[in-house]
Amino acid sequence: MEDLLNDSSIYVLSCLRKRGYKTRPTLSKPKKVVGNNLVFKDAQKEDAAFILELRTDSKKATHLSKTSNDLKQQEVWLEKYSNDSGQVYFIIFNKQGEKVGTVRLYDITNDSFCWGSWILKNGTPSNYSIESALLVYHFALSLGFEKAHFDVRKGNESVWKFHERFGADKVEETTDDFIYNISLEAIEKSLEKYKKYLPNGFSIED
Repeated sequence: MEDLLNDSSIYVLSCLRKRGYKTRPTLSKPKKVVGNNLVFKDAQKEDAAFILELRTDSKKATHLSKTSNDLKQQEVWLEKYSNDSGQVYFIIFNKQGEKVGTVRLYDITNDSFCWGSWILKNGTPSNYSIESALLVYHFALSLGFEKAHFDVRKGNESVWKFHERFGADKVEETTDDFIYNISLEAIEKSLEKYKKYLPNGFSIED
C-alpha cells in the first residue's frame, strides 16, 4: 500500500482516493485531459507561437502579466517548464484538433492550487469557458486538491463575475486585482450545477 500511495500515476492515485485513502496533492502532467468538446494537452516547445499570439493580443493583454513578443524567449521558457514539477500548463484544443486556448495550474499551498493563464481565442463558443473551468476542477480534484486560490484583474469584469458564479469568495484586493478562494463544497456544487456541459464526464490519459 505504501508503494501505491507513493505512485505518481494519476489513475492509481485517483483510484486510491475513491476508496477513501488520503493522498498528498501533487501536480502531474498527463498526456491528455478529455472533456466533451475540449481536450487539454501539456504545452510543448512547438506551442510557443500560439501562446504568444494569445498573450500579445491587444485586448487580452490588458488583463495579463506583460509578455515579451519574443518567440525564442517563449521557447526557452517552455523548455524549462518541461522539467518543472511545480506547474502544469495546458494547451486547450477542440475536438477538431484546433488550438483554442491555454490554462495553467501552479502554486501548491497544502491542499489548494492556483490557476490562471486562462485565455480562450476570440470567437470561441461561450460554452468553452464553462467546460474548460469544469475540466480544471475535475483534474485538480483527481490529484487530491480540495480548494483553489487565484487573482483576477479588477478590469477583467467578465472573468471575476464568472468565478463568483462558480462559488469563489473574494477574500482580498490589491490596487489591480481581486483575490479569490473557492472551497471544496463550492467546487463540487458547481460541478453538479454545470454537469450538462460534461454529459459523459471526463477522462485523463497519463
